[in-house]
Amino acid sequence: MALTRRALLEQVGRAGGLGAAYMAMETLGLAFPTPVGAENFKLPPSSGRGRSVVILGAGIAGLISAYELQQAGYKVTVLEARDRIGGRSWTIRGGDRIVQSGRPDQLATFAPGQYFNAGPARVPSTHRVILGYARKFGVRLEPFINVNRNAGWDFGGKVVPERRMVEDMRGHLAELLAKAIDRKALDGVVPKDELDAVRRFLAPYANVGRDGVYHPTGRSGYSVDGGGYDHPPVPLPALGAKDLAPSDAVVLPYLFEHIWDMQSTMLQPVGGMDRIAHAIYDKVKPAVRLRIPVSAIRRAGDRVRIEHGPGSQATEADYCLCTIPLPVLARIPSDFSPAKKAAIAAAPAYIHSVKLAFEAPRFWETDDNIFGGLAWTDRANENVMYPSGGIGTEKGVIVGAYCAGWTRQENPDAFAALSHAERFRISRESIEALHPGRSRLLGKGVTVAWGITPYSEGVGPMWGDADFGGNLDRGSVYRELIRPEGPILFAGEHLSYQQTWQEGAATSAHEALKLLQSMAKERALAGAAA
Repeated sequence: MALTRRALLEQVGRAGGLGAAYMAMETLGLAFPTPVGAENFKLPPSSGRGRSVVILGAGIAGLISAYELQQAGYKVTVLEARDRIGGRSWTIRGGDRIVQSGRPDQLATFAPGQYFNAGPARVPSTHRVILGYARKFGVRLEPFINVNRNAGWDFGGKVVPERRMVEDMRGHLAELLAKAIDRKALDGVVPKDELDAVRRFLAPYANVGRDGVYHPTGRSGYSVDGGGYDHPPVPLPALGAKDLAPSDAVVLPYLFEHIWDMQSTMLQPVGGMDRIAHAIYDKVKPAVRLRIPVSAIRRAGDRVRIEHGPGSQATEADYCLCTIPLPVLARIPSDFSPAKKAAIAAAPAYIHSVKLAFEAPRFWETDDNIFGGLAWTDRANENVMYPSGGIGTEKGVIVGAYCAGWTRQENPDAFAALSHAERFRISRESIEALHPGRSRLLGKGVTVAWGITPYSEGVGPMWGDADFGGNLDRGSVYRELIRPEGPILFAGEHLSYQQTWQEGAATSAHEALKLLQSMAKERALAGAAA
């Protein structure tokens, strides 16, 4: 039976979990680029005519909505439960306090200029909208190094450079294809001229000789590096199949750099991911109220009444744009219809990703010539991320864990359940395996588990998009969630096909604003006709 895309994704999901399955979806062309021109979004000037909108949440979706509505003449109020803006776009610096439900607070001790992106760490070059806002508001960007062949893969208790894993796997697969062609196993299946062209291509592509065998020539590394005069290099021998696939957890790392949203060039704001959120915030700051958790969402005729704060305070407006994450929204009393409440309750569970970081001297650069990129592991921390910014400086912040189900489905919840001390221990041991003798240089760490981060309670839902043959209808639950509830509209990355990305928050906000503008226009026409 032919291996369908659905069957392949199910196999990847069983091996690597939801994170790996989602990444494989993107590898198979099931990621969704932002349409050309979407970065030029703009509501008609003066179309707001003083109408009022209350926005729930000052994350990316809320801030973008506030900016665009104000530009169009709407009166905007943003209510944010936290003491900061940005939502999941959270950059931690020295002196910041990390609050986690049911855990002791942590205090970051990073040196001035050092930071840890606890939420999103990179911006794909295909994300036109978020990059458009960065450009509009003067946010400086620099490359984010997403792949590094010098970095190690630590699987089955053995550390091997990524270069060797990737190039030897390519060579062995090419050897299988060459042998199939040479033994005429594909005759009658593929035209002879195409087979001849492919066979010739395999020599420069993967060092497969006329004998049909992969012969390493140095692409996978050298046992002896070349030097001056009479010091020729000695290529490493090829690794065997068991070394190249030591466990199912290695599946995602092989796919990673081929994923649409992970392909070079990736970018990051200079100085921290929250620079984008703060640049937008600077344009709408007077409208934003911090430390205002919502206690109820009510209808008031054709308007809205948002209850909040002590003493039953409330904010009324013509419209409401709700960007509150679904696990939090599910517990807030509301006048939503039974269908809306049921859809909120039935939405997919949010991923409980965990990140962890240490400040340290840049031993990965000075000792191992690793400048940015990721190391992968089958340990519970899943990967290590080397800083792309500040290369060549004295210190940096190394991410010792980004646990999101990349390698095993159970990892995020299991890692999140550990004490802070246990997470730090596992991550230190992982870095020690990659860089023997250097874990002693790691400073005091900080860790963020998104499932117990107040007012977030996860990274985002993993929508099924189950019919990989082309039908991407997410079903009645999703359709209900994007439907307005009278004067209340909804936005956030969870209501987009770019889920878990800032781009999804931005594009969903644009869709909600277009809908709000249409509703306001209809209301104005109805009022004029009355």
